[in-house]
Amino acid sequence: MAAPRRASARGRPASHDDDEIAASLKAQLAGFLDFMALNRAVSPHTVRAYDSDLSQFLAHVAAGSGRRRTDLGPEDVTLASLRGFLAELHARGVARASVARKISAVRTFARYLRREGLIEGDPTTLVTAPRLERRIPKHLGVDEMTRFLETPDTSHPLGRRDRAILELFYASGLRLSELVGLDLESVNLAGRMVRVFGKGRKERIVPYGSRAASALGTYLAGRGTGAGALFANRRGGRLTVRTLHTIVRQSAAASGITRRVSPHTLRHTFATHLLSGGCDLRSVQEMLGHADVATTQLYTHLSREKIKEVYFKAHPRATA
Repeated sequence: MAAPRRASARGRPASHDDDEIAASLKAQLAGFLDFMALNRAVSPHTVRAYDSDLSQFLAHVAAGSGRRRTDLGPEDVTLASLRGFLAELHARGVARASVARKISAVRTFARYLRREGLIEGDPTTLVTAPRLERRIPKHLGVDEMTRFLETPDTSHPLGRRDRAILELFYASGLRLSELVGLDLESVNLAGRMVRVFGKGRKERIVPYGSRAASALGTYLAGRGTGAGALFANRRGGRLTVRTLHTIVRQSAAASGITRRVSPHTLRHTFATHLLSGGCDLRSVQEMLGHADVATTQLYTHLSREKIKEVYFKAHPRATA
């Protein structure tokens, strides 16, 4: 029985009728991106990152062999081509995190080609990605966070909206894309819970506290409930990621914080303050939507540093 044809994320059906097109690595890349978007339900942002990284890999292979990208086939995904790509990235001084992401993209693509029966084995398993430094995430102190949250002018509707945004960011630890994607029906106002679809469209329920509930209630009292985006712009449409970044950056500057603050800083602050306050690691993992507890565990280093600081200040024989 013939394998069913997958629909394309670009609105066209994937075709296997033309052997020449099917043999093109560029065409296989298009099929791979459709597969990731439709079958793996990865975010549009992730699909764009795959497209960019793999297009760079194909450009490298084409340049190295003196051919056009349209002339490349699956057989050109080799150990030698991947090592050459890795060497080029190092020579250009590309950051280790970016190199690791690009190598991961090629590996995922190679697994797809193997599953489609277009290559034998997986040459990418013999390439080691650069080891990444586990940096302690930057976060705000409790006093800084308090000043930051009180920055929006709640005497007008946009200020009340911005206050609700910032309070919910800090109260729930949502990712930027998750907060932008919230609808009015995503929030249980009575139960103080928000329903989120995170990476891979995985659903989770996250609680939020009384301050965020109050800010949301004030905002929605003027905006009204119903359907559509939870946080809307002046024209009633959904806020963009760019606008959210601007709100956070301007609020940080207005509160006197001179270092860079992003929406992700608020997520880091949420996790750090919970762990410092005694919340268990597994609960924080669930609220953040981390697939691996090792990712959440990074925040425990912050708590340890705080413990050391308190110890050396409090213990009479801690210092000479």
